[in-house]
Amino acid sequence: MARYLYLLFLLLFPFGVRAQFSDSVHHMINVSSSGTFNRTADGLTYLLNNGVKYSVRKKSFVMNSTTAWIYGNTPDKLTNNDFNTTLDFNLYATFPHFYYWGLVNFTSSFSLKIKEQLQSGLGVAYRLIDREQMMFSISDGFLYERSNIIQEDQSELSYHTFRNSLRLQYRLKYKELLTFNSAGFYQPSLNYGGDFIITANASLGIKVWKWLSFTTTFTYNNVSRTRRENILFTYGLVAERFF
Repeated sequence: MARYLYLLFLLLFPFGVRAQFSDSVHHMINVSSSGTFNRTADGLTYLLNNGVKYSVRKKSFVMNSTTAWIYGNTPDKLTNNDFNTTLDFNLYATFPHFYYWGLVNFTSSFSLKIKEQLQSGLGVAYRLIDREQMMFSISDGFLYERSNIIQEDQSELSYHTFRNSLRLQYRLKYKELLTFNSAGFYQPSLNYGGDFIITANASLGIKVWKWLSFTTTFTYNNVSRTRRENILFTYGLVAERFF
């Protein structure tokens, strides 16, 4: 199995690829696979976290497309079958360190009791620290959300709402060897009191080869409508190519 994965990496990410965006490099593809396994006499417990990200970066425009799937199981029950896909962009059209953002996001989460959730919105952001090795930004905006969720009594509820979306984002990079990323979101409803979504994530990547990194990821989600939260900690490999 490991041999076939290695051959797949070689096909997707051949030798001689570049390691970052530049004036002549505008595209990036990132493939990640991580998880945890535990086999006992009672059976196999596992959690798999797989994702693909594609980015296009020009002087005044950045677009990202991200898809992730988390699947987890224990000998007794299914724990995770969570799918998320996002298309977002940043537009740098005014003064330095300030930009506009927009996104469309779809989520389906067994662990959070979300059957379907579609969000779209626009906002603004400002980078308080904006250097190659360190970045810290704050952003705010408004989202329209349409959801179908499973409530505590197992009944389904379909609703729509507008949310404020506040985000803090931080990145620290040491040469090409180590990268730390973190982000936190707070999204309260503007229509319903006590309705909010909290998301926080952090990842640490250590480069082991030109295009291959070992990464650990921590994610926390809290959805007040379903009274559900989850905490995910995974580790694995990330392959990245710039072209």
